[in-house]
Amino acid sequence: MNFFEKFKYCPACGSPKFVKNNDKSKRCESCGFIYYINPSAATAAFIRNSDGDVLVCRRANEPAKNTLDLPGGFSDLDETIEQCIMREIQEETGVTPKTLHFLFSLPNEYLYSGLIVPTMDMFFECPIDDGYQICANDDVSECFFIPISELNPQLFGLKSVKQAVRRYIDSQKVKEKKKYFA
Repeated sequence: MNFFEKFKYCPACGSPKFVKNNDKSKRCESCGFIYYINPSAATAAFIRNSDGDVLVCRRANEPAKNTLDLPGGFSDLDETIEQCIMREIQEETGVTPKTLHFLFSLPNEYLYSGLIVPTMDMFFECPIDDGYQICANDDVSECFFIPISELNPQLFGLKSVKQAVRRYIDSQKVKEKKKYFA
């Protein structure tokens, strides 16, 4: 269900005259309140060990329960996106990355409580030191490393993460090719 179907009443005055204003907003014909549906900020990380393998997680909850995912999640109020990804990595895996490197962002849709929530997913690359004790926590049922050559985007459950994994694999191939011809 989308935003325009789910929210029937004005959140400001309770009027049932809460109508579509444009493709991004609803407007109350009674009080004039306008609400824009903007994407929620979310993060995900390509965490790499010294062998270059990528840490993946298995989702413990819906949506896409039991599919692969990257560590990450939604930002909290008054939190930078960098604080968000560090917190989410720590919560889900017990790992603290050495550094963060922003890669790219992708729009996504996330089904939550029967509502399709638009998100803006921001992807990072994070190297970690060897010797970390990886521990699946929070909304993750397991964590493990996979060589990049064995990453399969189709095993990831969320649309933007599938796209990100594909894009990341391609970028690593380009890096290898440049290194080879350098």
